[in-house]
Amino acid sequence: MKYITINQDIPKCSEVGIGCMRINACSSSEVETIIQTALDAGINFFDHADIYGGGKSEELFGEWLLKNPEKRKYIVIQSKCGIRKGYYDFSKEYILESVEHILERLKTDYLDILLLHRPDALMDVAEVAEAFNQLKKEGKVRAFGLSNVNAIQIELIQSKLEQPILINQLQLSLAHTGIIDAGINANYPSASGSARDGSVYEYMRLKDMVLQAWSPLQYGFFEGTFLGSDKYVELNEVIQRLAEKYEATPEAIAIAWILRLPMATQAIVGSVNPTRIMNMAKGADISLTKVEWYELYRSAGNMLP
Repeated sequence: MKYITINQDIPKCSEVGIGCMRINACSSSEVETIIQTALDAGINFFDHADIYGGGKSEELFGEWLLKNPEKRKYIVIQSKCGIRKGYYDFSKEYILESVEHILERLKTDYLDILLLHRPDALMDVAEVAEAFNQLKKEGKVRAFGLSNVNAIQIELIQSKLEQPILINQLQLSLAHTGIIDAGINANYPSASGSARDGSVYEYMRLKDMVLQAWSPLQYGFFEGTFLGSDKYVELNEVIQRLAEKYEATPEAIAIAWILRLPMATQAIVGSVNPTRIMNMAKGADISLTKVEWYELYRSAGNMLP
C-alpha cells in the first residue's frame, strides 16, 4: 500500500480507502471483518456520510471503534454532510448539527476530515467559514474538503475560508472519465471537450488538492460495474491482459489506472466483499506505464483527437 499526506494534523492516508455507504446492510461481525480486512491490506482510510444508511453505517462503524479505541489514532475517518431530504444545506446551523450527530454515531471526539457533500446553490459562504472555524477551534474537525463540485465552486467557497480546501471527491472510473475527457479534447469539435466540470481536474492539480475517486469500478450513476460487462468487451480484454502481466486481478488494474494520475489521488472503494477489498488494495502497488494507461482509456470507448 502507498500513502499520501493530506495535512500534518492527520496520519498519512492510504491511496485506497473504504467507502462505508453499504455497510449499513451488514451485521456487526461482518463490519468487523470488512474493517480488519482493510487494515490487513494496509488501508487506514474510511469514508462516511451522514446519509449513508440513514446514519446506520456510522453507527456500525462506531460500535467497532468502541471495541477498539486503541486503533483510533492510526486510522483516518472522513465523513460528509450537506444532503437533506429534497435539498442541499450548507448552513452553519446544519453543518454544526450534522457534525455533532456524526461524532455521536461514530463514537469519536473528532473527525479527521469533513467534506461538504454536494453543492448548495443557496449557500452563504460566510456561514460555511464560520462553521469550519468553529469546528477547527473546538478540535472536532482537523481538515476540510468538498465533494462533487467544479473548479469555480471551489474558488467561491475558498474565498471566505481560513482553512484550505484540501480534497474534492468526484466520480471517476475507467467508464466514467468526464473530468479527464474535457482536457484531452480541448480545442476539438467533440462533445467530450465540453468542460462541464470547469476543468476541475487541471484546477485541482494546480492547487495541489487531493482527488478522491468514488465508484471506481462503476459505469453511469450506480448502473453497475464495468468489469465483466458485455458493454465493455474491449476494455475487459485489455484489463485481463494487464492483470496477467502484473499477476493481479482485474479489480487491481482498474484501481491502478486511477492511481496513475500525476497528483495525490485516492480510490474510494465501496465493496463489502473482503476478497474484492484485498484485490483492489493491490492496485496501489501497480505502476502502469503511460502506454498502458492510454490503452485502457481508449479501450473504454474514448477517442484521442
